[in-house]
Amino acid sequence: MRESRNYVSAILLLTISYTSLQAQNKLNPTPLIIAAQGTFSAGGTVVKSEGVFDPLKPWNVQQGGQTRHGDHADVFYQIPQKAKRNSMVFLHGYGQTRRSWQTTADGREGFSDLFLRKGYGVYLVDQPGRGEAGQTTKPGQITATPDDQTWFTQFRIGLYPAFNEGVQFPKDSLSLDRFFRMMVPNTGSVDESTIVNAMSAVFEKSGDGILFTHSAGGAPGWKTAVKNDHVKAIVAIEPGGFAFPEGEVPEGNRGGKGLPLNEFMKLTKIPIVVYFGDFIPKEETNAASLNFWRNVLATGRQWAKVVNAHGGDVTIVHLPEIGIKGNTHFIMSDLNSNEIAEVITKWLKEKKLDK
Repeated sequence: MRESRNYVSAILLLTISYTSLQAQNKLNPTPLIIAAQGTFSAGGTVVKSEGVFDPLKPWNVQQGGQTRHGDHADVFYQIPQKAKRNSMVFLHGYGQTRRSWQTTADGREGFSDLFLRKGYGVYLVDQPGRGEAGQTTKPGQITATPDDQTWFTQFRIGLYPAFNEGVQFPKDSLSLDRFFRMMVPNTGSVDESTIVNAMSAVFEKSGDGILFTHSAGGAPGWKTAVKNDHVKAIVAIEPGGFAFPEGEVPEGNRGGKGLPLNEFMKLTKIPIVVYFGDFIPKEETNAASLNFWRNVLATGRQWAKVVNAHGGDVTIVHLPEIGIKGNTHFIMSDLNSNEIAEVITKWLKEKKLDK
């Protein structure tokens, strides 16, 4: 009887998967034509232990005199036919990998495919210590503490177990299961400078491009643009912190200490747009997660004024203010992700980044 139930469950799962695939194909009947694709590692370090390695000893005997390659980024890229001049480089946020740009919780195409269809080459990054770039040179503690409900709330899907009214997140259990299964741990201790160095190495290989960042990827994203002139624009989705100049860092900013003015000024040489979703209150509430994003949005507005006062070109877009409502922290994978992609496409055209 148990084998019979398992068989039926397996058939049901295959049917659901096939139906989902059919639905996705109906949404995008035109095939993607890829001129080139591949993977590579970028940046990283090599450390060596003391001692002398003896190749005659068993593999499971700890020995010195050995190297370890780690702290690099892992990149998957796709280049369409007749690609535009600027590629797109995508950096994920906390607890995520490049997969957050490749798909959505309900199985639709992610930003990487949407912009491939628009003619952009895409470079999808797993930052050091995450996903396919899991090899690090400094150890870290990986826990198995249950925390799904924390992220449901922190990412403004709702105040668990309730979904926000009008939220642009699919409410079915399968989509929520898929979303939670995209979360991954840090495999080691990786500081911001390691991420910035790896991202700069990515741009050395990708060439001129538009840097997309999400959440915790925002802070190293600003500093990648400071470090590497191949960054020609930044599209930041709800960055957690901002890069202010020295002496102008507001209290509570999560973007680290201020940058020397000559470094900060590099951010004034490229167009930057920052998007924030919905459910961010205007007044302080009794929900810590909502107050967190209220403060981040306020800091972002302040940062934009500072950059623009120094001659920069920063636009802060709070989506509800332009009539787009219901978005979570994962704007790029919400139910209206196609609409968001069109909003970004319009900005890219305005800034002449679509050639």
